[in-house]
Amino acid sequence: MINTEHITEYIPQRPPIVMISRLLEAGEKNIRTGFDIAADNVFVEDGLLQAPGLVENIAQTAAARIGYLAKKNNTPVPLGFIGAIQNLEVLELPAAGSSLETEIVIEHEVFNATVVHGAVRQEGRIMAQCDMKIFVSQSK
Repeated sequence: MINTEHITEYIPQRPPIVMISRLLEAGEKNIRTGFDIAADNVFVEDGLLQAPGLVENIAQTAAARIGYLAKKNNTPVPLGFIGAIQNLEVLELPAAGSSLETEIVIEHEVFNATVVHGAVRQEGRIMAQCDMKIFVSQSK
């Protein structure tokens, strides 16, 4: 497990936009992260993590997988870009002070494009889910 103090080695984002706290599991076709929602998070409004924060959490979980594989292969962590978000469902907004678990499952990978399904859960309940198309930059 990779904790907060080392998570930025796997993702290009930097505070205050870091939206994952822990890397829980990383495989070839999936990844799970944990996220502790701070009250002063830029995406918290009226004590609740807003939908853009949930989407960013899914995107950063996908980025952590790419970063994990890059570090495993001893290559630089590449930048990724969201190309499309489809089928977004926000079922519940989690409260500041709570923890989330996010899982990404790879649906398709072709060249530098990856299609993933992401789901954010709190205590087993789905908070949000979507399909996301991510493009990974091939340049340094």
